[in-house]
Amino acid sequence: MKQYDISISREQMAGLLSEENVFGDMVREVINQVLQAQMSEHLGADKYERNDDRVGMRNGNRTRQLKTRVGTLVLTVPQTRDGSFSTDLFRKYQRNEQALVLSIMEMYVQGVSTRKVTEITEQLCGTSFSKSTVSQLCMELDMRVKAFAQRRLEVEYPVLMVDALYIKSRQADDRIISRGVFITTGINAKGYREIIGIDVMNSESTGTWVEAFNQLKARGLKGVRWVVSDAHEGLQQAIKQCFTGATWQRCQVHLMRNVLAHAPAKHKDALKTAVKALLEMPNWKLARQALSDLIDEFETLAPKSVACLEDAFEDVMAVLYLPAAMRKKLRTTNMVERLNEEVRRRERVVRVFPNDDSAYRLIGAVLADINDAWSERIYLNFGGLWDADLVAIDSDLISVAVA
Repeated sequence: MKQYDISISREQMAGLLSEENVFGDMVREVINQVLQAQMSEHLGADKYERNDDRVGMRNGNRTRQLKTRVGTLVLTVPQTRDGSFSTDLFRKYQRNEQALVLSIMEMYVQGVSTRKVTEITEQLCGTSFSKSTVSQLCMELDMRVKAFAQRRLEVEYPVLMVDALYIKSRQADDRIISRGVFITTGINAKGYREIIGIDVMNSESTGTWVEAFNQLKARGLKGVRWVVSDAHEGLQQAIKQCFTGATWQRCQVHLMRNVLAHAPAKHKDALKTAVKALLEMPNWKLARQALSDLIDEFETLAPKSVACLEDAFEDVMAVLYLPAAMRKKLRTTNMVERLNEEVRRRERVVRVFPNDDSAYRLIGAVLADINDAWSERIYLNFGGLWDADLVAIDSDLISVAVA
């Protein structure tokens, strides 16, 4: 039998196999799909299909536990009425578990062309499937990811956090180009986090962000009052255009990086301490005084850094309009950055996605699992904050709502 060459290092393999929450579900789902496909091949017909070539009837399923490197999997094994169906999948798994796990991961990580999946399923089960069967396996996976990424948004999302990361994707003409993956996270009116947007785009421009936001609105996004992001010009303009009346909070972590990038090396530590103290100020009066003191100290030592901070001050300190208990979670895009890192851990294994669809498939599957975990607990209690218009905590100051 032809062996499938899997180009994953031992260290990368160990990292993947440790991701039990993500890959355990993936391995179980794919094995269950393979078992159902084997049954269809054995009977000569799919579920509920009637044809002259059918050689038997299904008779429900039985469960079987299989201990693996990614946890104990509870599998659903199909049965026939005459007991004629059997599979050597488990024997093959026990004989060469590592190759099976890697093959299944390869199915998710790499582009699932009919040719490639045929090779993988042949290695898994010792038999080749028809092109239509393999296509059906791929279609079912894509449908699940699509259902998650394009689901209807039924509730209000007062808070959005948006960010982009970049991946490499191979095109039909064999060129490798950079693609932007836009990830939008919402905190709904009940305080639960949700990943509500996944888009693979050509570039991070005003137009592409507007397109992504309009798609969210078409799916039912409403009630946005607070948007956290970095200061990418295209993203800023898209937020102004699509969420008029919402407050834009410039990510404080990104601002710190921008300020320090302009500072001379010998003044970076002192400037970082001063900026950090400013960002921790509890009200506008103290924040403005801290800004004035920082300007006096660093205006000649790091003029570009000071100018950057002055320009960003109102946007980066917008969080002062919120109750103190909410500020830590709504002043940065750290939550989205952590999502990006989860994606990066898989992307580093792939290096170059064979096409955009495979990127969307893997990233969507990873984020769907994370989204399920988020649904188990409340992230933030708004306490009716946005039942009325957002007003400044300091009554003598105007709001910084984007207009």
